[in-house]
Amino acid sequence: MSNKVKMIEGRLTVPDNPTIPYVVGDGIGADIWDAAQGVFDAAVEKAYKGSKKVDWKEVLAGGKAFDLTGEWLPQETEDAFAQYLIGIKGPLMTPVGGGIRSLNVTLRQNLDLFVCLRPISYYKGIETPVKAPEKVDIVVFRENTEDVYAGFEISSSDPKVEKLKAFLKAEMGWDIKGETGLGLKPMSKESTERLVLEAVKYAIKNKRKVVTLVHKGNIMKYTEGAFRNWGYEAALREYPDFVTKDPKESDKILINDCIADAFLQNILLKPEAYDVVATLNLNGDYCSDALAAQVGGIGISPGANINYHTGVAIFEATHGTAPDIAGKNMANPSSVILSGKMMFEYMGWQEAADLLEKGISTTIASKKVTGDLASMMTGNPVTLGTKEYAALIIQNM
Repeated sequence: MSNKVKMIEGRLTVPDNPTIPYVVGDGIGADIWDAAQGVFDAAVEKAYKGSKKVDWKEVLAGGKAFDLTGEWLPQETEDAFAQYLIGIKGPLMTPVGGGIRSLNVTLRQNLDLFVCLRPISYYKGIETPVKAPEKVDIVVFRENTEDVYAGFEISSSDPKVEKLKAFLKAEMGWDIKGETGLGLKPMSKESTERLVLEAVKYAIKNKRKVVTLVHKGNIMKYTEGAFRNWGYEAALREYPDFVTKDPKESDKILINDCIADAFLQNILLKPEAYDVVATLNLNGDYCSDALAAQVGGIGISPGANINYHTGVAIFEATHGTAPDIAGKNMANPSSVILSGKMMFEYMGWQEAADLLEKGISTTIASKKVTGDLASMMTGNPVTLGTKEYAALIIQNM
């Protein structure tokens, strides 16, 4: 039997021994991946008693790829994710203000992974600066391919910027003065609709009550305002039996919207008002990290980049590379482990996903955790190394 995951008539077909490409990642990537892979294999073995098993296939990206091949993102890596459909990765470095382009963004755009899926919820035992972190149970659908992340940007030192400024003044009447870098913020109806419809499908499938469109349409009327309008139109057109704008129709999913800055305020004041969120690329980056902070930080927040039409999905640790603690058995592997839980759910291996959830939640509640989590706990938490923490997760399955 083939070991490739396939998309057949719009549905994923997953063999019992799927090949899953993985990228170790930079910095702490090796530490957390080694720990996570052991946890994944233990969950699959415990759930399926040998009848299912992952065939892990390492592919290269980031610093390790550059050292071995001279390329930051070899074409073979993109091809592997496209060929096998499902993959997982550790954190990859991206220099600020120059150097290589974000490899994460490159993968999302080249493979058209139009949904960045970020579920954020609280784990008992972690103490955060907010009073009631347990009220946060929000799933963010972030548009992944457009907005200012599209890469249509030009430096103030590039001679072409003056040509562009002259064109904009002549054709649009926009007088852009001084030494200026310029960028474009595209937002298409097609990308809006496919994102919002996936958010609605998720709400229907998971019995969620509200889908909120988060935008800054009061200022950016023809990009973010259009996102809002197109989102409403698509949801109500495609799912009239399930979705409503009327709060009185309590038997349906309510679709509403919120200005981005108000949303960031409201998630502190009344997070329980939000359920599923659909938003643009930059807003999604801010909002998902802000929500993660309310429940303990991105160290325990999973993420996925998915094209629900082709089936291609890359699950990932959502945090940075933390080179200062790399190789010291200190890093927290929870983000990549929980991303693996999302991956197993996507594959239909719910039993393995449930074991990962049980292992993580039980371990965190026991207050035997890595140092970053221990620092957010009272009552004499026990600080464990990366390996020891992973071993306890396996024990607590």
